[in-house]
Amino acid sequence: MKHLTKWFITAFAGIAIFSASCVDEIKFGDSFLEKAPSSGELNKDSIFGKAEYARAFLWDAYNKLYFGLPYYWDSWNKGMNTGMFETMSDCWHSHNSWDGVNRLYYSGAYKASDEDDSNETRFSYTKDRCWEAIRQSLTFIENVNLVPDMDDEEKARLTAEAKVVIASRYFDLFRHFGGLPLLEKAYDVQAEYELPRATAEATAEFMIRMLDEAADTPSLPWSLGADDVNWQGRFTKAAAMALKCKVLLFAASPLFNDNEPYCTESPQEAVTNHQVWYGGYKSDWWTRCWNACNAFFTELETSGGYSLMEASGTTSAAYRDAFNKAYFIRQNNTEVLISTRVSGQHGSWWFQWTDFVGNGGYTPTLEYMKMFPMSDGTPFTDALLADGGDPFFTDNDYNKPVRDPRLYETMLVNGASYGDHAAELWTGGRENENSTSTETGTTATGFRLYKFYKEGSLSGIYPHWPYLRLAEVYLIYAEACLKAKNDLAGAIKQVNTVRSRVGLGGLAECNPGKNLTGDADALLEEILRERACELGLEDVRLFDMIRYKRADLFRAPLHGLMIYRNDGGGNTPWSGTSGNSASFPNKPSDFKYEPFTIRSIARSWWSNFSPKWYLQAFPPSEVNKGYGLTQNPGW
Repeated sequence: MKHLTKWFITAFAGIAIFSASCVDEIKFGDSFLEKAPSSGELNKDSIFGKAEYARAFLWDAYNKLYFGLPYYWDSWNKGMNTGMFETMSDCWHSHNSWDGVNRLYYSGAYKASDEDDSNETRFSYTKDRCWEAIRQSLTFIENVNLVPDMDDEEKARLTAEAKVVIASRYFDLFRHFGGLPLLEKAYDVQAEYELPRATAEATAEFMIRMLDEAADTPSLPWSLGADDVNWQGRFTKAAAMALKCKVLLFAASPLFNDNEPYCTESPQEAVTNHQVWYGGYKSDWWTRCWNACNAFFTELETSGGYSLMEASGTTSAAYRDAFNKAYFIRQNNTEVLISTRVSGQHGSWWFQWTDFVGNGGYTPTLEYMKMFPMSDGTPFTDALLADGGDPFFTDNDYNKPVRDPRLYETMLVNGASYGDHAAELWTGGRENENSTSTETGTTATGFRLYKFYKEGSLSGIYPHWPYLRLAEVYLIYAEACLKAKNDLAGAIKQVNTVRSRVGLGGLAECNPGKNLTGDADALLEEILRERACELGLEDVRLFDMIRYKRADLFRAPLHGLMIYRNDGGGNTPWSGTSGNSASFPNKPSDFKYEPFTIRSIARSWWSNFSPKWYLQAFPPSEVNKGYGLTQNPGW
C-alpha cells in the first residue's frame, strides 16, 4: 500500500503539538482567535484535557481559512507572487511584470512542474494550508468529546463549526482542481494509507454533507447577535447554509455538469474517472441549488439576523457608503455571512498592498468599466465616450455622478473625488503620473483600483475578507431560479433586490431591448454582469468565466482608456487648488477619450487559449507517488 503522501501526513504531525505562538493578537471581531494557551507546548492529551486549549486549537484552524488579499511574503500568502485571481478575468489586468500572473499565466509559461517548483501558481494543492486546516478540524472532531470541562452543547456547536471549516477549505481546492481525495478521519503518521482521488460528484457531495450536518446541529446558532460582537468570524448555521448554495452553484455549472468534458487534451484519465466532470448533464444539480437557496431564504425570513447594508439616503454618496460597508466594514455588518481574518498580518500589510497596487498589479479594464450601468440602471453606451463627452459625471460637473455608485467604489475614474481634489486620470494628470501611453503603473489602463484600497487612508488597518456576502446569495438564487425552474421573473426579482440597494431601477425595465423576461440566455448574461459589478475583486468573475467555460471571454483582447485634456491645457496637471473637497471649481472639464488595446503586457491565450487553463495541474511529485491522484487534462 502506498503512502498517502509524505507532506499530506507529516505536515499535520505538528497539529498534535500546539504552541501559544500559533495565534497572534488580532483586532476587532477576532477575539476568539486570541484564546491560545498562555505558554509552552501541549500534546494532544493536554489540548483536549482542557476546554480553553481545545477551543484555541479550533480557533487556530480558523486562522488557516482562505484570505483573498495579498499581504505578506510567504508560501501561502504570496499567491501568484502578489497576484489576485481576478486579474486573470476580463475585469482586471496586471501590469506588474514580476508577479506570477505575468510570469506564468499571461506568458503562457505555466506547466505542471511549477506546482512543485514555484510559489507563484494560482492556487497550490500543497502550500495553501488547506489540508492543515482540514486535518486539524478532523482531529478536533475526533477528540472534542474527551474535553472534561466543556458541556455537550458546546461540543456539538464547535464540531459543527469544524465541519464548515472542512467544507470551506475543500471548496477552495475544488474550484481549482475538481475531484479530490476525501479525508474522513485524521490519519496518523505511522500507518500507510491509500486515498485516491474521488470523483467530482463525490467531492461535491462530501462538502454538502459536511455543511448539512453542521446546519442540522441544534446548538449552532443561525446568527451571532449583537452581544457576540467579539465572536464575529465564527461560523453559523446561516454561513453553513449559504456556503452550501455557493458550492452547489459551482457544482451545477457546465464546467463539471455538461454533456462534454471541458478539455479533450491528454491525459484523459481524470475525464474517464469522472474526476473533472459528471459524465453527462444532470439537471438535478441545479434543482438542488435552487432548493438550498430557497431553504436559506425561508430560514432568513423566519429568523432574521442578516440583511443587505442599506443606504441612509438616495444620493450617490449614500449608496456608495452602503456598498462600502457591505464588503469592507466588518463592525456592525449585517450582510457578511462568512468573514475571514488572519493573524500575523504584521505592520507590513499596508506597505505590501500599496507596493503591489503601485506596480500596477490590479488595474481595471475598459470592459469592466462598461459593465456598470448608469445611475438609473440603464446600460452604459459608447456614445458617452464621444469627443467632449463625460462617461462619469453630468455635464462635466464633478459633483453629479451619473453611473452605478458601485463603479466609483470599485475603480477610481477621471474626475472622482480624491482627497482634496478631483482625480486627474488624464495623460499627465496627478493620478496618472505613469502615462497611459506607456501603459505602466497604477493607472496603466486609464483607471485605478479603489476597492479595498481607496486612497491611502487605510494605513494600519487590517481588513477582513468577505468570503461570502448576502448579496452573492441573492445572485446565486437568481441564477438557480433561471437554470432550475426557468423562472425568469423570479430570477429578475432576486437581482433587483441587490440593484435596489444602490438605487438602480429594475433589470427588465432598464433593458427593454434585451427581452429579459423571455430570453434565458440574455438574462444569464445580465446576471453574470451583475455579479461582476456587485462582487468585483471578491473572487467571483474569474470563476464565473471558468464554470461557464467562457473561452470567448478568455480569448478576447482587453482595453484601457486614454484620456486627454481637451481644453487647451495640454497633458499637464491642473495648477489650481481647492479647499473644498466636495467642490472643484474651474477644474478641467472637457476631455477626449481614446480606447486602446492592452499590448505592453498581453495574455498569450488571447491568441492561443486552451480549455485546460480552467483547472490547475496537480504537483507531478504527488501524482507520481501512486496513491491514486490523477493529473488534470492538458497537464
